Amino acid sequence: MIITVTMNPALDKTARLSRICPGGLNRLQAPAVDAGGKGINVSKTLKSLGGVSVAVGLIGGSAGQRLENHLRQEGIQTDFLTISGETRTNLKIVEENGSVTEFNEPGPCPSLQDIRTLLDKLASRADPQALFVLAGSLPQGVPTDIYREIICLVHRRGARVLLDADGEAFCLGMEAGPDIIKPNLGELASYLGLSEAYLTDEPGFPDRLAAMGTSLLDKGAGFAAVSLGKMGALFLCGEQRVYCPGLSVEPRSTVGAGDAMAAALAYGWEQGFALADTIRLAMAVSAGAVTTPGTRPPSRKMIDTLMEQVTLRYL
Repeated sequence: MIITVTMNPALDKTARLSRICPGGLNRLQAPAVDAGGKGINVSKTLKSLGGVSVAVGLIGGSAGQRLENHLRQEGIQTDFLTISGETRTNLKIVEENGSVTEFNEPGPCPSLQDIRTLLDKLASRADPQALFVLAGSLPQGVPTDIYREIICLVHRRGARVLLDADGEAFCLGMEAGPDIIKPNLGELASYLGLSEAYLTDEPGFPDRLAAMGTSLLDKGAGFAAVSLGKMGALFLCGEQRVYCPGLSVEPRSTVGAGDAMAAALAYGWEQGFALADTIRLAMAVSAGAVTTPGTRPPSRKMIDTLMEQVTLRYL
């Protein structure tokens, strides 16, 4: 069973605009509201792949209830903890050139008792058949070592963990040895204390990136996927280093592409896929997500088509 954990979920309102006019009137086109948050996006993509997950996290107020209703209508199991305060609403503006401008609210502040209750809820679901996906930002007042605590907690019960976070939450989470990690280029650069340009600014950058990324496995991770946007992705597993160039697609929104890759990695783990098959799926699902509005997952037909276009370069 895959359990996605979203500490700070949101109602995501996505709208289109030919071009943002700073300081002027902007008339939004085709606004749509959906349940959002990185872990929730993973659950939605898993559903589209035919997988099953339970979405766990913290919700509050009418916005939180609306969010949960969205997921239930899509056939996704939920086990949220309701806290005081109102779940945040985020606005994402997609311009004709494909750029995305986001306006994210902070969200409610859970109490220490809320956090303890959530940890108990997660512990009750932890067993050797479980994979926990810890993804996204943390609410106000939540200790930045919460992911480390969750990883230690569920590891003691034999469960596995996929960590997709950034900043201090990622650094501290790495100390607990998550089984799968999915940093993007910026997160990896920040973790290593290097610039993105240093890691990628030469024709043979995949080899340099692989050498630098090996330190992630030294921390205990069994599998690392580094998403590189248009440049593709790098995958590290044991002694294997695989670089995949980015797929050529027509972008509509890059929001949720990294979450789609995390979902594919989780699905590949659950299904027991070989490394190459997991990589092809991850690349196809991530590229397909870029072609959809908002955070909607790509269709299975599109995923199958894109999988045939994935090139694996063993370094």
